[in-house]
Amino acid sequence: MYAVEVRHHIMIAHSFRGAVFGPAQALHGATFVVDAAILSEALDQNGIVVDIGRLDETLKAVLAPLNYKNLDDVPDFAGRNTTTEFLTRHVFDKLAETARAGGLGRDGRELHAIRVTISESHVARAWYEAPLW
Repeated sequence: MYAVEVRHHIMIAHSFRGAVFGPAQALHGATFVVDAAILSEALDQNGIVVDIGRLDETLKAVLAPLNYKNLDDVPDFAGRNTTTEFLTRHVFDKLAETARAGGLGRDGRELHAIRVTISESHVARAWYEAPLW
């Protein structure tokens, strides 16, 4: 399996509901490092998985509405705990729309999967990975 991966970060604020979160129930900030990998079983005729520049720009566009926001105020997240795990799926879904539509410079049917990893710190991260089809 081949993969191309790009990285960006977002700075957010949020709070959680539920005793399991302890002090994180209070409003707090976080800087998340977000890695997005596109996987393919074969390279295209140009010898690439996807256009890395398009992937880079797509990840930036997906993250832009979240950057410097209090996620508690984002209408799409109403009533949800915006955990790291939750956010990995959100980013995956947005990237998958573009990938399936061929927006990464390659027919989406030729791509196998996407993995989104979000690092909360140097010791903790979560990811979501799934096939595109």
